[in-house]
Amino acid sequence: MKSRNDVSKSEIEEIINKCEVCHVAMVDPNNGPYVLPFNFGYINGKLYIHSGPDGKKIEIWKVDNRVCVAFSADYQMRIQNPEVACSYSMRYRSALVYGRVKQLTALSDKEHVLNVVMEKYAKRNDFTYSQPALENVSVFEIEIEKLEGRIYGF
Repeated sequence: MKSRNDVSKSEIEEIINKCEVCHVAMVDPNNGPYVLPFNFGYINGKLYIHSGPDGKKIEIWKVDNRVCVAFSADYQMRIQNPEVACSYSMRYRSALVYGRVKQLTALSDKEHVLNVVMEKYAKRNDFTYSQPALENVSVFEIEIEKLEGRIYGF
């Protein structure tokens, strides 16, 4: 079964929007890998994540803001012959986003990002937030530099 690497932008966006979480990979100051799962929002070609105000990831991004974000969906086992281990494979759709993290600090930006995320998970974006809640959350836009997709088995 062939894999497709010629995945269109609309197919990549479909994969992204199907996912419940994304995994954000970065490089720590000792050149070690570091990967974390995030809830996210994606709208109008922009990818957003949020977190608490502190943490290792934020310290890493102060030094090196490059990230690779992984998305995968639609896993299905494919078996050609149940007696032959090498005939088992997994169908899937995946996407990678390469870019740079930019922290957004204006309270209006924080509110916008949180509502984009809430639209994904709660199917509404009309929430209001107290000033202390907005001050105590960090929100980030991942400035997308490159998109890649792969579809295998479909």
